[in-house]
Amino acid sequence: MNKPIIKTAEFVISNSDVRKCPQDGKPEYAFIGRSNVGKSSLINMLTGRRKLAMTSATPGKTLLINHFIINNEWYLVDLPGYGYAKRSKSQNEKLQEIISGYILDREQMTLLFVLIDCRHEPQKIDLEFIQWLGENGVPFSIIFTKADKLTKTALASNIAAYKKRLLEEWEELPPVFVTSSESSVGRDEVLQYINEVNQM
Repeated sequence: MNKPIIKTAEFVISNSDVRKCPQDGKPEYAFIGRSNVGKSSLINMLTGRRKLAMTSATPGKTLLINHFIINNEWYLVDLPGYGYAKRSKSQNEKLQEIISGYILDREQMTLLFVLIDCRHEPQKIDLEFIQWLGENGVPFSIIFTKADKLTKTALASNIAAYKKRLLEEWEELPPVFVTSSESSVGRDEVLQYINEVNQM
């Protein structure tokens, strides 16, 4: 298996309107998760660019759809995080509009990666979001983040419990990846998967 290589990764545009996203028809792989799930760190790790996506000390800072062009072949899309309690009701409604507008209306979106913090038990908000994706026929994969924060045994146990919980409602699970932004665990697997989907 050839190791996937990212030669170039460049920021293209930020916006809150799906109609203003790039119109060149290239495939898009979007990343979403609860606030503080480690999304920016994961994007930086995958692309090998330490400051491509700005990590913030304040959870819930990403309020826009951010497009990055990778190898001039496909877009990595950083979506706003969901479930940040300190936002006002109107802010949360606006965010939901941005997120659902992109996920449901963006024809170029090839796949959505849903990020889950491997340290926690299944959270209602994540399960509901995944359920919503299923109901709307959205193609997605799951990425467990922060694998370096647990022992191998605890990690395996948590992920098994999560899969078991999902299988209560799903006949089969989407592809699941385990990553660590600290140690680059899972990087090749995620990029390889994107390569494979691009070649379909």
